[in-house]
Amino acid sequence: MNLFDQVSEDIKKAMLAKDKVALDALRGIKKEFLEAKTAKGGDGELHDDTALKILQKMVKQRKESAQMYSDANRQDLAQDELAQVAIIERYLPKPMTDEELTAALLDVIAQVGASGPQDMGKVMGVATKLLAGKAEGKAISMKVKELLTK
Repeated sequence: MNLFDQVSEDIKKAMLAKDKVALDALRGIKKEFLEAKTAKGGDGELHDDTALKILQKMVKQRKESAQMYSDANRQDLAQDELAQVAIIERYLPKPMTDEELTAALLDVIAQVGASGPQDMGKVMGVATKLLAGKAEGKAISMKVKELLTK
């Protein structure tokens, strides 16, 4: 079952359970998925790799919103955003640990033959495609910088 179908099934379950927070989050996910499916230039299908990128974007947006609400002293709204983040993250693969990320990046560095900070672009190009959905771009970038400056 692909992510689109899984979300559709989970919407039905949330409706039956009368879980408003989950229902709001799942409807938001489905809306984004439908927009991606019907976007110009698309083939009418939503592939799981595209769906994962959408989910990551949604998590990032909600975390940023929660931070802004917290800064504005609106903890109630921040909690709502963080509750939705928890539901969206159910559909994302488990993030890589620091050790797993380091090992994967060392492999990429060896593969592209990077020798220093000047090769960061080459490493990032391969690493972001390889680790999409498994690690955040910011974490990848920081780790690559750390590894290349050693």
